[in-house]
Amino acid sequence: MNPAYSVILFTTASGAGYGLLVYLAVFVILGAILPTDLFGLYGLILALALVTTGLLSSTLHLGHPERSWRALSQWQTSWLSREGVLAVATYVPAGLWLLLALLAPGTWWIVSAFLALLTAIGALATVWSTGKIYQSLPTIRAWSQSVVPPVYVLLALATGGVLMTLLIKLNGGSGARTSIIAAILLLASAAAKWLYWRKIDNMPRTWTAGAATGLGSLGAVRPLDPPHTEPNFIMREMGYKIARRHAEKLRFLTLGAGLLAPAALLALAGSVPGAPGLLATVIAAFGVAVGVLTERWLFFAEAQHVVSLYYGAQQA
Repeated sequence: MNPAYSVILFTTASGAGYGLLVYLAVFVILGAILPTDLFGLYGLILALALVTTGLLSSTLHLGHPERSWRALSQWQTSWLSREGVLAVATYVPAGLWLLLALLAPGTWWIVSAFLALLTAIGALATVWSTGKIYQSLPTIRAWSQSVVPPVYVLLALATGGVLMTLLIKLNGGSGARTSIIAAILLLASAAAKWLYWRKIDNMPRTWTAGAATGLGSLGAVRPLDPPHTEPNFIMREMGYKIARRHAEKLRFLTLGAGLLAPAALLALAGSVPGAPGLLATVIAAFGVAVGVLTERWLFFAEAQHVVSLYYGAQQA
């Protein structure tokens, strides 16, 4: 599949924002920060800004962005619609939480904690729905895997944890527990991605041109002529290919520089106070950003649609 940069930005930015919302909600519910602290307020603004940026960028991939609201009407059957409904619904408690922090400082803690809980539930449900969009497509073998939604949630929580640690460090705190939790989530994300890649590499490619046309019982099936003489939309969007050697290098970059190395840096940052700890966290955040963007690019680039069987591919 041709990686759409607007969708890559959407899934990474909104995922990090939703992950940060979960951390902020947990901190408020446990009383670790007051709902009206400037730290929590700035964190909430950053999280909502990331979510909004991601959601707006997703409309850039549409032919008619002004009609995107119509996707919300199919929530009973479509995970895309469910994702949209959940994303919009999450703004309600999150927005009320933000307004309460701005307009009524020092009051209504119980209400703020309840709104934070609803926000966290909505954030996790939205990210899960994003993963389910891709898992629900049986025509793309690499996406139709049960591990896809958990990977989306793990990466959202991991990136949110990195942002939360960075905010704590910038606020002068140690962030010891948060950095360890974020490091563990990064390791879990690395393990999940490794299992995902191993699974899609070893799965038998049962779809062939014969199976797609129903003529396989007659022998080997191949097209006599290409369906089109010039590149068309299907060939551009669904016929994208990445060389195996390049994919392996990018996988190594994702796991090593994007997940494992930042996990080690965060574990170190939790025990190192002051500027050295902050510097380690900044480097870890940069590495995670590069790693997750690379992971999401690969997620699309390595996906092969069965329609490629009509354009010369032998199996899918």
